[in-house]
Amino acid sequence: MRTSSTRHRGRRAAASAALGLLLVTAAGTTAHAESTREKQWFLDVMKAEQMWQSSTGEGVTVAVIDSGVDPNNPDLKGRILPGKDLAPDQPGDEHTDYEGHGTGMAGLIAGTGAYGGGNGAFGLAPGAKILPIRLPNTDTAANLAEAEQHFNKAVAPAIRYAADKGAKVINISQAATEGSPQLTAAVKYALDKGSLIFAGVGNDGDKANEVMYPAATPGVVGVAAVGKDLRRTAESEYGPQVDMAAPGEDMVHACGSETGLCRGHGTSDATALASASAALIWSVHPDWTNNQVLRVMLNTIGGPTDGAKRNDSIGYGIVRPRIALQNPGDPGPADVYPLPDLAAAEPKSPSPQASGTSDEGAPAKEDDTAAEASAASTNDGALWTTLGIGAAALLAAAIAVTTVLRRRRTPAAPLPAPAPVPGQFPHPTAGFTVPPPTPPEAPGSAIRPGQGPGPN
Repeated sequence: MRTSSTRHRGRRAAASAALGLLLVTAAGTTAHAESTREKQWFLDVMKAEQMWQSSTGEGVTVAVIDSGVDPNNPDLKGRILPGKDLAPDQPGDEHTDYEGHGTGMAGLIAGTGAYGGGNGAFGLAPGAKILPIRLPNTDTAANLAEAEQHFNKAVAPAIRYAADKGAKVINISQAATEGSPQLTAAVKYALDKGSLIFAGVGNDGDKANEVMYPAATPGVVGVAAVGKDLRRTAESEYGPQVDMAAPGEDMVHACGSETGLCRGHGTSDATALASASAALIWSVHPDWTNNQVLRVMLNTIGGPTDGAKRNDSIGYGIVRPRIALQNPGDPGPADVYPLPDLAAAEPKSPSPQASGTSDEGAPAKEDDTAAEASAASTNDGALWTTLGIGAAALLAAAIAVTTVLRRRRTPAAPLPAPAPVPGQFPHPTAGFTVPPPTPPEAPGSAIRPGQGPGPN
């Protein structure tokens, strides 16, 4: 995966970089002849228009615990609820996005494409509602320890608030190198209240690959990123904390820029798509519990076919909400959490080997060979047939704490405002209108490694 030269712009203070949002600025320009929707390749691969015929996520609230969400973004008008502000030192409230990242995540989840008469950016679940919860800006912390403390102090009550407000899905596209007992307790509280929590595993897979929280917290679904070739991106972190994967490369979406459109990449984006996938399923099956929705997501996932149940790069596989909507199968018991980490974290739990997170049978982390996606549960010829596990070497050099660098919270690169396209993807002022389906694909046109559109 080619990354932007803007990913590292000199040294930042350790505290400023420690709790970086998982979205990383991407470089590149766009072809003005393309509509915004045409640039959203991930919606084509996931066959969004086909899914929207049966579900847009209507009736499901997704909490976005982030930097705030701008309700005035054209693609998010009417989607944003009143929420909670946990950043009293920042101007405004939860509807004031101090860096644009939270608005971007909300756009990937619930963007309606309303800009320019329907030429804006769509989210995967455009019928869902967004509950914004604004966290403090840890860039203002004095040091790494203080930044971690601020994050953990705020994220636990944010999760509890989201659960109390009835958010079925909780999206956390942020990360810290340490968790806390308060975070662990808040996750358990939200699960008991019926919520699902998705968090990005981090973007240092090609560097230190440190375990990040809350993705590594038992009960949180850790999400990795895959690119257009359906392989794990080099930056996407890997390890037993990875539960599933979703697209996270060359992502065009609504955001907090002047034009309201950005291009970015990272496990932030992948997390938002996993959250949106859960919203699509839950909208059709409102009587299901959080455990049943997650179990169906796992049962219909495009998993590795290399003999491993899961691997450390993409977890159990790439999420496929379309298959879950077409043929969900048995959702299983309502009160049993389907991932093994929660039970393993309880006192007198089974050994780690019983958790099902072994990488046995998967290619070595240094192996560039991609794992292939499962073709079960569908007759469609355009399945996600190849998953990726990519290669990333661990950083071995020891460095002092004062020079530890993390990815800084950076909004995605803004895009020029697209010109309205008359008659394209109609969007009335009230509600979401399903855009016309994309033309049928030619035989054999499914994206496979090396055949998809190239990165910017």
